[in-house]
Amino acid sequence: MNTSPAAGRTERPLRADAARNRARLLQVAAEALAEDGATPLEAIAQRAGVGIGTLYRHFPERGALLEAAYRQEVSELCDAAPALLDGRLAVEALREWMGRFVRYAAAKRGMGAALRTAVGSDSPLFGQTRDRIIAALDLLLDAGRADGSVRPDVDGEQVMLAMGGVWNVPDSDRWAEQVRGLLDLVVDGLRYGAADPRS
Repeated sequence: MNTSPAAGRTERPLRADAARNRARLLQVAAEALAEDGATPLEAIAQRAGVGIGTLYRHFPERGALLEAAYRQEVSELCDAAPALLDGRLAVEALREWMGRFVRYAAAKRGMGAALRTAVGSDSPLFGQTRDRIIAALDLLLDAGRADGSVRPDVDGEQVMLAMGGVWNVPDSDRWAEQVRGLLDLVVDGLRYGAADPRS
């Protein structure tokens, strides 16, 4: 039995200002690391408008910041799926979600090597991420089958495989544009054979 003082202790919620600082650091870190995975922590703190001590209070080392920023990008992407379905055809929600996937892909591309070094290439983080993205896709596809706006014979796993082509798009000034075009092709393929002619 664990009788240490820490046993059973729950983590206290952050004060409002501390929570804002943490959220701002994660937002800035994701943007900065998408641009350059080697961005110094000092530059991230400065861009977020906080001192380096504040950054270290939330994230005691670089790997912790990288992992938290990556998890935040994944959560924002996956948590958006239900809201995007509100009041529109599922295929249009899916197209909007694919646009958000571009931001996620940019962040992962920028911080990928540094993140794998920080958490280990065999970390369960990457499998968990894939499962979450497939679940978000399945939610959108289920809605598309229900409203007839996507073909009925595909699932999230298949769409995820089709989306894997984004990782083969070479670096260039047109990277985001080319990725969007590729994902548009995926969505157009999902419309083929759909029951609803509006799709």
